[in-house]
Parts: sequence; structure tokens; C-alpha cells
Amino acid sequence: MPISAEFRRPFADQVTYFRNKLNLPTTRSGQITRDQNDAAFVVAGATKSDLLADLRGAVDDAISNGQSLGEFRKQFNEIVSKRGWTGWTGEDTKAGRAWRTRLIYKTNLDTSYAAGRWAQMTDPDVLRLRPYWRYVHNTIENPRQQHQRWHNLVLRADDPWWQTHYAPNGFGCNCGVETLNERGLRRLGKDGPDAAPNDGTYEHVDNTTGEVVTVPNGVQPGWDYAPGQTATERAIAARLKNVLQLVEAPLFNRVMSGEVRGEFPVAVVPTAERQVFGGESPVVLLSQAARQANPEISANDYRRIQEVLEDGEVYQQSDLSRLVYLIVNGLTYRAELRREAEAGSYYVTLFKSEIDTPPADAVRLR
Repeated sequence: MPISAEFRRPFADQVTYFRNKLNLPTTRSGQITRDQNDAAFVVAGATKSDLLADLRGAVDDAISNGQSLGEFRKQFNEIVSKRGWTGWTGEDTKAGRAWRTRLIYKTNLDTSYAAGRWAQMTDPDVLRLRPYWRYVHNTIENPRQQHQRWHNLVLRADDPWWQTHYAPNGFGCNCGVETLNERGLRRLGKDGPDAAPNDGTYEHVDNTTGEVVTVPNGVQPGWDYAPGQTATERAIAARLKNVLQLVEAPLFNRVMSGEVRGEFPVAVVPTAERQVFGGESPVVLLSQAARQANPEISANDYRRIQEVLEDGEVYQQSDLSRLVYLIVNGLTYRAELRREAEAGSYYVTLFKSEIDTPPADAVRLR
């Protein structure tokens, strides 16, 4: 790869990163944190799938088509009006909307850009020729003092410090990271990379859950990760990794308890079924109705869905429906997988039963 490509705007990698995310319902900010943001697109308070899809489309336009904040706000207002969203009660003033739309717009553009940069900067050819990374402080108004102190800090690309301090390091942070070769290092008056600073940590308490997390000083809670680091795989592989990451997240337990409503991604359709079913997305969704209809199914049971779909016996009942049976520790899990033709989405219902015999009209496929 020509080294000059390292300096281009990471457009393709940025778009790919964002489009590999999964829509996820949340009732408040902070329910998805750190590298879980590589896997999910969230807007605090947005739980309905059609609302999330519309908001995601507006953000995608901003990323892929270079839309301005003003253009995004126009789309946002149209979506809110169309969907009748009231999930931000208390903020629905002119100033509140201006703040909220800027937050959604800037956070998604900044983190997707950072993820695109991560993909480019960790390319083996780039790492070989430019093995050092420099922290660049860009904020002019209301600068964070800790970020100012990190300006021109140069570390090797594989230094563990970057795992928790790769910019941006908070909401509104404009800092970035650039690569350097030996000549660039010398231009900064350095004979070699710096020593990673040890600025200490602080404890942050989630006001809703009481959870206590330890965060590096200078970094906002939930931002002590490198956007894109866990999303370097592409296409289906990236979707599968994202789904498995999300079903293990604490948010899934809150979904199961009914605290968070809406659809939740729980699996990816295996290749064989995807080739027969078609569909726009390979992600399998768990609906709120399916959860409520089967209260005996636990979160840990649903975490087995990927295993059931991949390893179970598959039977066909209709063009848009499959039954999958898998015996785990003497218990039969039966998953009904169906595709909603109009939505182009897959949905699953999970049952536990001692009966492992499929219906008489079902045809075994594998």
C-alpha cells in the first residue's frame, strides 16, 4: 500500500465501521460503554426499531455523504416529528435539541473517524514504515488540561497506553493520533519514543446502577478504549463478533428483565440458511413479544442461540421458517427462525422441551 494512503481521510474504513454496527435499544445513556460501542448504534432513550433505523440512516448520511450538522438537524427533526418520539422529555427545547443533535452527530462522526484511522494505522505496511504514534491536541476553546499535556507525546503503536487513551477521550474531544517514522520523530527533537505517562486513575459511580468503574485521569467514563480496535473484521465476521459481544453485555440482562424494551440482536444466521432465506441483514433479532410469551427462557438460554443455530438439526416448515433442534446437557433447545419478508429481518423464538421430535410436516435440511 502506498504510504501516502495513510494520510487520506479514512472514508471507506469509517463507513464500513459504522455500517457493521447493530441497532440497539437503550433507555438512557451509559448502558453501552467502552468497546461495546464498536458493536452497537444507540441513541439514549430510543427503543423502537423503526425510530432507531431512521436515526441511524440520518447518521449514515452524515458520515457517508459528508452532511453538515445543520442538515443532520433537519433530518433529525423530521424523524422525531414522524415517529412521535418523546424519549427525551426535559430536553425538548430549542437549546436542548441543539445540544442533543450535536452530541449524536459529533460522537458518531468522531468515533467512526477514529475507528477508520485505527484500521489504517494498524495496517502492517503502515506499521512497518511508521511505527510511532503521536498524540495531537486540537481543542482551542475550553481545552482539557490533561489532553494538553499529552500533546506531542510519542509512543510506539503497540504501547498499551493507546488501549485506554486513543483519542477521542470524551464527549466533544477533538484530539487525534497521527503516525510517525524515524525522521518525523527526530523533527520533534526526540531520539526515541517517550515513556508512557502514569497519570493515575479515579473511580466513577453509575448513578443509576451503583456500578463503580476505574477510569484513567483525563479520560471520561466509558471512553477508555480505542474505537475500532474490536471491529477490524469485516462483513459477517464483524457482525457475528458484535452480536456475541452484545449478548454478554449487562444491558442484555436489563432487556430480559423488561427494564429496556425493544428488539435486541442475539445471533447471526448461518451461511446455509442465509443463502436460502435471503434478507437484507444476517442479524437475528429477539422481539419483545417473543420474550414476554416465553418468560421461562433465561438470558443464559438466549445466549445459546448462536450455538443452536450453528450446531442443531435444521428442519423446514415454510419458505420463511426454520426449526432448529439441539440437545445441550440433556435438554432440548428448539429455535424457530423466521424471516419477515417486508422488513428483510430475521426473528427467533426459543423454546425448551423434553420433546426432540420435529413436526410431521417438517423436512430435515441438515
